[in-house]
Parts: sequence; C-alpha cells; structure tokens
Amino acid sequence: MRYLFLLLIALFTQCTPSTTSEAPRPNIIILFCDDLGYGDLTCYGHPTIRTPHLDQMAQKGMKFTNFYAGSPACTASRYALLTGRYPVRSGLEWVLFPHSQLGMHPKEKTLAEGLKEAGYATACIGKWHLGVTKADYLPLQNGFDTYLGLPYSNDMLPPRYAPIPLIQGNDTIESGPDQTTLTKRYTEAAIDFVQQHPSDPFFLYFPYAMPHVPLNPGEAFAGKSERGKYGDVVEEIDWSVGQIIDAVAEMGLAENTLIFFTSDNGPWLTQGANGGSSGLLRDGKGSTWEGGMREPGIAYWPGQVPANSVCTSITSTLDLYTTCLSLAGKEAPDDRTVDGRDISSLFLDDKRALSDSPYFYYGPDNRLQAVRHGKWKLHIRTNSQLQVEYFDKKLPLLFDLDTDPSEKYDLSEDFPEIVAQLQSTLVYHRDQVAQEGTFWDETRE
Repeated sequence: MRYLFLLLIALFTQCTPSTTSEAPRPNIIILFCDDLGYGDLTCYGHPTIRTPHLDQMAQKGMKFTNFYAGSPACTASRYALLTGRYPVRSGLEWVLFPHSQLGMHPKEKTLAEGLKEAGYATACIGKWHLGVTKADYLPLQNGFDTYLGLPYSNDMLPPRYAPIPLIQGNDTIESGPDQTTLTKRYTEAAIDFVQQHPSDPFFLYFPYAMPHVPLNPGEAFAGKSERGKYGDVVEEIDWSVGQIIDAVAEMGLAENTLIFFTSDNGPWLTQGANGGSSGLLRDGKGSTWEGGMREPGIAYWPGQVPANSVCTSITSTLDLYTTCLSLAGKEAPDDRTVDGRDISSLFLDDKRALSDSPYFYYGPDNRLQAVRHGKWKLHIRTNSQLQVEYFDKKLPLLFDLDTDPSEKYDLSEDFPEIVAQLQSTLVYHRDQVAQEGTFWDETRE
C-alpha cells in the first residue's frame, strides 16, 4: 500500500500544472504605419477606405481610442517606440535627414536589444529613420538580427538627395527601388521571417513606408479605392496585415502571438487628396493637437486579448516598449528614465490603471507644448501644420477630451485651478528632463 500511495502521489504531481512554471513568452509583431490618420480606417469611421482585415483584427481584439504616438513626426516617434522614452531624451532632431550626423546612441537600450537578451529572434522590415551616416546607427547594431528596408522617409529623393537605398542587413542592395513594390516585398520578407521561427519566440517590427508621400500603391491596388491613391495605399497595407495574420495562424502560432497595429503620427494634411484624415480630431502631423498625436491602436492576441473590446485608457507607443519587455519576462532598464508603462493588464485582465500623464513635444528643438492628465489636456504652446492660428493665439488652452475630443471649447477660464495644477506638472517634468540630459550630451563632454 505504501508503494501504491507514493505512486499515486507521483502521478498526481506530474498531472497537476506547476504553479511556479513561467507563462510562455509570446511572439510580438508591431505593425507601424507612416502618417496614417486617426480617421483613416473603416473601424475608426472612414466612409470609403476599405480595411476589412484591420476591421476584423479590431473585432477579434481590442481597439484603443486614446492611444498616442510619441511625437507628431517620424524620427522622434520611432525613437519613442523603440526606447520607451520621450524623444527629447534622444538628443536627436525630430526628423533626421540623409546627411544628419547623429543617430540612435549606442547607450540606448532598444526594444529589440531587450527582447534579444530574452532569447527572441528579431527583425526590422521597413522604414528605419534613426540614423544612417554610420553603421552603428543601423538596425543590426541596435538589436535586430535582420533588416530590409529604406533608412529614411520615402520622399527624401533626388534631386535634393542621392537616390534612396534599399538596405538588407548593412548593405545597399538597390538604389532608388521601385516604391510600388515595397509593401508587397516587405510583406513577403516579414512572412519569411515568421516562417523561419516556428518554435523560438520572435519579434517583428514592421514600419511601413506609407501612406507617407509619395504614394505608390502596388499594381494590384492602384486605382481600386474610392478614396483615390491614398485609399489604394491604405487598402494595400490592410491586405498586408491580413497576410501577416494568416501566416501566423497557418503556423499554429496565433494564440501565442501579440500583434499590435498603429502609426507614427497623424496625417499630412497639406498634401490635399494625397494626405489622410484625422477624423473628428483637430489638425494633423507636425502638431501637438489631437490630430497630430492620437492614433489608431489595435491589439490582437486570440485567447488573451478579449474580442470586440474597446480600451479608453490613455496609452501610447512608449507603453509598448515596457509592455513587450514585461511579456517576455524582462524588466525595463533601471539605469535611465523609461517613460512608458506596462499596460499588459489592459490586454490580459482588463484593469483600468492609466499610464502616467503623456507629454507632447514639437519641433527640431523638441519643445514641450502640452500635457494630458485624465480627461484634461493643457496646451502652453501650439502650432498648426495648416498655419492656422486657432483661438486667436490665446494661451494657455484647456480642454476636456472626454466630452470634446475635437478640442473646440477652451475651458481655461472656467477651471483655473486645473490650469495651475497642470502648469506645475509641466514645469516639474521639464526640469527633470533638463537635469538628466541625453546620452549625446555625455558624449560631447
């Protein structure tokens, strides 16, 4: 009997899940558009651009309605996503050019570097825009195992600049590639990367070249959208998203893969029909009004992210950094300020804890312009891509974004105590950032 009892104990132990075992680390895919507006997807209200795959992704996952980019411009926004830090901490211009001498500082700890330490295979496919004049600034020197893409924006072309290179690894494989093929080529490369990693965890960062101008839809999509060429490009990106989701599902990885879709900043409104829509939000790219900063955000992870759910919590691309590291079992670096917070609870158990108050920066000097705390947003400086002087240049401006997401009704005179509180928050934040400086400041010393 004694031996039978021990045998039963052994069998019970083997069949009972261990309470100390670690949860499997999910694969992570971040799909990152360029200049896509808050109102450019069907599931965010666009009447003619058809985005069935993104709509289904939102229906089967979580749609974020208060999700912010790290900046209203390209370089700064990508820095924020990959480091979890406000772009003012980068020491970079908010947009780098082919001749720009700085790039991602070697001391920065990118999301790819953190996930690589956790055993992830890593790939960047698409637009980099974080430095190109030295190999040290390129993706392979910043945590990525593989890279295919353009090193900066697709409009940085002759005659002002040399033909744009298509880079694989650290090498130029084409000069002035046919941009009508980019979305398809990137999608094929992304699927190939996924298929190479059926068992080990992987991180795919896929920053599309468009709908940044010039608009170059692929042959299969050109002339097909009611919205014109801009719609063609967005609908091809939607197709690409569907291809990625299908590839993950076909490999049996859907229930262990988090896919997040968003954009780097709002739409380029001065491009007329070639620019996007910020929907009900004011202004667009290059401004800290809601239209420049608030973006579509969709999280998809079958069995983990609740289907057909909407998250109204204030979140941002900075939060993706800390969240992805947490899901991989890694802590964010503790030897520097990381501004993003772990929002995985929003995905996994629907806790409504808010991120810290997001701060809004603008321009080559990364000047602090606004802050949001709860429903309140305070502007102490404003600008407009459209060169419009809203509110007759009055400052400060206070808005209740819960009831007025379009920022139409200034409440600063009705709530002076809120204005004073948020002004103090801005001063404290600005002083802290100034005291810390940047890694580039240290290098210059």
